[in-house]
Amino acid sequence: MRVRMTDFSKILDKAKELEAKMKESQQKIKEIRVEGVSGSNSVTITLDGEGEMQTIKLSDEIVKEDKAIIEDLIVAAHNNAKAQLKSKTSEEISKATGGFGIPGFKWPL
Repeated sequence: MRVRMTDFSKILDKAKELEAKMKESQQKIKEIRVEGVSGSNSVTITLDGEGEMQTIKLSDEIVKEDKAIIEDLIVAAHNNAKAQLKSKTSEEISKATGGFGIPGFKWPL
């Protein structure tokens, strides 16, 4: 089977288009903000699109609790935010790739 030059050009054009969409998607991902909560909103953590923690808020009531409880709630809120971030980044990647996953490609979350 021979590949004609026009077919190869089309493949290259599609690759360039995908690259541009992925760059746009990466920029949108950087702008994502997700909020993770735990303990009936006792702990709230905000992560940016790169997984960096931007804020942490503790309710006045939770501050009076035992240190171990607070630590557990912080971890739970962070995990909640990270799960939301993973979902949102996957959604953004799907938009960029037209719903087709790229084999072996993973975002570093």
